[in-house]
Amino acid sequence: MIRIGNFSKLSRVSIKTLRYYDDMDLLKPVRVDEWTGYRYYSFEQLPRLNRILALKELGFSLAEIGELLDEDVSLEQLRGMLRVRQSEAQQRVRDEQERLERIEARLKQIELESKMSEYDVVIKKVDPITVACLRDTIPSYSRQGALWKALEGYLAMHHVRPSGPCFAMYLDEEYKESEVETMVCEPINVDLPESSRVKVQQLPGVESMACTVHHGPFTTIGEAHKAILKWIEDNGYHVNGPEREVYLNPAKAGSQTDPKTVTEIQYPVEKI
Repeated sequence: MIRIGNFSKLSRVSIKTLRYYDDMDLLKPVRVDEWTGYRYYSFEQLPRLNRILALKELGFSLAEIGELLDEDVSLEQLRGMLRVRQSEAQQRVRDEQERLERIEARLKQIELESKMSEYDVVIKKVDPITVACLRDTIPSYSRQGALWKALEGYLAMHHVRPSGPCFAMYLDEEYKESEVETMVCEPINVDLPESSRVKVQQLPGVESMACTVHHGPFTTIGEAHKAILKWIEDNGYHVNGPEREVYLNPAKAGSQTDPKTVTEIQYPVEKI
């Protein structure tokens, strides 16, 4: 038998870690002196310790390692667990590769423009949402006031308060100067009867939504759309659904020039 300090030097594992493995019932000392509390190990325990370290390197938690060591795990079960770890490791590699591509795209943008973009773009997941909505064709993007008036009036008539920020969705597959297919939406979490114009719809969740925030009037929001679309292209994504304008701080009385307006622009995307 050898004392814990010598076993630590031999195995290249710290005394603190060995004590923790003891507390976790992963590697118990062969003897603990009842008077001094000294822990003693044997050379025969080195293979078990090496197995613990090897499984830890493969990404298994200590709880999982305990099960693998102490239970009768079949070869097929072990193969399945390793495949899960393989998939997780591959996903981490893909995530880091995407991070590297975003860094390279930002560096390229700075080199070309000699400045940081005013718009930072993030990819986030958007949950499904139930909305009261009104869909129609409007003369231009800025001419949606009548739709909002009709929708908000309908909600007020039924004493329904929105459960979150309102937003507009533009349903055309490309930019249009006129005749824009638009759906204005108010999130709700209560029952609402439908009318000939106002419908209740659950919008599906979006796994990858490219988002940026525009601070300022609607007259300059086009710059934000240009910036996010350029980011999408530079970072190897493409748009795969209708964009949204989420009005976090809506303009006063539908003004197009209110400088305090805050709008989040969202584009559903997928990697090319």
